[in-house]
Amino acid sequence: MIFCVEDDGSIRDLMIYTLQSAGFEAKGFTCGDALFDALQTEKPQMIMLDIMLPGEDGISILKKLRRQPETEKIPVIMATAKGTEYDKVIGLDLGADDYLAKPFGMMEMVSRIRAVLRRTCPQEERKCLKIGKLELDLETYIVLVNGERIQLTLKEYKLLRTLMENPGRVYTRDQLLELVWGMDYMGETRTVDVHIGTLRTKLGECGDYVETVRGVGYRMEGTR
Repeated sequence: MIFCVEDDGSIRDLMIYTLQSAGFEAKGFTCGDALFDALQTEKPQMIMLDIMLPGEDGISILKKLRRQPETEKIPVIMATAKGTEYDKVIGLDLGADDYLAKPFGMMEMVSRIRAVLRRTCPQEERKCLKIGKLELDLETYIVLVNGERIQLTLKEYKLLRTLMENPGRVYTRDQLLELVWGMDYMGETRTVDVHIGTLRTKLGECGDYVETVRGVGYRMEGTR
């Protein structure tokens, strides 16, 4: 779960939509009071925290998060106005794990979140994904089928990782295009179909783990 503290409704909604499309659960909050109310009942994997907020600003909220034992270890990425070097420095000094300068791209946000989670999650929880006879090492990029290494292109690897990180979840072709190729990619959704086809071939006996959901897209079968 990612908590997004952002008072601009359109930006907040776009952040939540993007995170959900990338396989995360996400909730949005307009201010610090709403955030701390939610923290009473749920601890997120990460908090995306805007500095400029109505009432209590993000720097003050960060100080509170780092002072409280229940929240001191939750990773925080600060969103700062472009060019506000002072806020970046203060935020990092107070324990922020990273920052993004507004306006930032949604795919950059997802990449930063994943990078921070890789640094902050316990090693044993993030090292390897495994479904049936298929294994993917998140650190070395090595993919094994029944113990034998196979060679994938970067796009094939990203497709496989996206599907394996959320087994059972259905991704549309448009979602996969955005997550793997980026928001600026101008190609057609047929590109996804072609890469899925070559990925299945390379996966051999594990190729049918990648299922086609007719009229929607693809998912990784997670029960094999």
